[in-house]
Amino acid sequence: MLALTLTPNLGPKRIVDAIAQLQRPGQIFALTLTELEGLRFPAEAAQFIFDGKARRAADAEWEKIAQQVATILTLGCPEYPERLKEIYDPPPVLWVRGSVPLLSRPSIAVVGTRHPSPYGTNVAEMLSRDLAARRLVIVSGMARGIDTCAHRGALTAHTPTIAVWGTGIDVVYPKENKKLADEIIATGGTIVSEMPMGTFPAPQNFPRRNRIISGLSIGVLVVEASENSGTRVTARCAAEQDRDLYAVPGNVTAKNSWTPNTLIKQGAKLVGSWEDVWEDLPSQVRLQLEQEAGLESHPEAGASLLADPVLRSEESIVLKTLRADESLQIDELLEKLETQLTSSEVFTALFELELSGRIRCLPGRNYVRNL
Repeated sequence: MLALTLTPNLGPKRIVDAIAQLQRPGQIFALTLTELEGLRFPAEAAQFIFDGKARRAADAEWEKIAQQVATILTLGCPEYPERLKEIYDPPPVLWVRGSVPLLSRPSIAVVGTRHPSPYGTNVAEMLSRDLAARRLVIVSGMARGIDTCAHRGALTAHTPTIAVWGTGIDVVYPKENKKLADEIIATGGTIVSEMPMGTFPAPQNFPRRNRIISGLSIGVLVVEASENSGTRVTARCAAEQDRDLYAVPGNVTAKNSWTPNTLIKQGAKLVGSWEDVWEDLPSQVRLQLEQEAGLESHPEAGASLLADPVLRSEESIVLKTLRADESLQIDELLEKLETQLTSSEVFTALFELELSGRIRCLPGRNYVRNL
């Protein structure tokens, strides 16, 4: 299977169809050139296998995999996720770093734009955190923006998450997410790809990987995405794979609201909190997760057993001025509050509010209120 995957001009569907005609996959290496072409292989691919190049490529790839302390799953492996087998063109081979069993856990994909608003960032992290805390595995592509927020939300809940890459599992993209990738592995998560080791981030790889993101998941949750966003590819894959589709509504005047709002209009479930996803899960999945979390016999705990600390008047004024859907630059904030608070009072309030997790400081000293 690995040799066929590394053979030029052979797609997933053609590989799976060819293997189905053989008594065992290894038989492929004993076929004549005519027999290989009889499997509907292109001439270049048939010659590549017949000359032994495919076998040598597989041996070399296996050595790279061993060096990375990684593994591969093929369609014939019992550990290969059943949900992924259901799609039209499942990858014949998956390259995996981290936990293999996690791929078969109940999961939901959280996807969206690479350029989210503060509102989108907050919502993606909040929903991912709350769903992950209830044992639902978060799947995303570790791209900039919403994908990164989804993974971080799961990590905030101290739960493993799955990152599906459009590169080899040894090529971190984007590079600034190297630390995030390390955290995913360190917390028992999984990095998975259908690309061989060393595959660079070519643009055509990412739409292909989107079918894996949706294929691994029970449903797909879209947070923010513009009209021409690649997120639409994932949403379309979800529809074709008969996966549930969820979307977070957005401001109708914002370009990143186009895809989620359109999906809702077309029948996707509107999501405002984790309960909207939870109540829509298949009953057997929800029961399984509740039993694992012990929720069926224990009342759900709040975020804290103690009441929220009372805010000082200065902190209340600053908090009321900040918004969750739009950031405010420090100079704008000082200007808005100049008749109510001194600059030192504003800076002190911002420090205390950030320390308590009520607000967040974005690059450029832009502040946003946490949901």
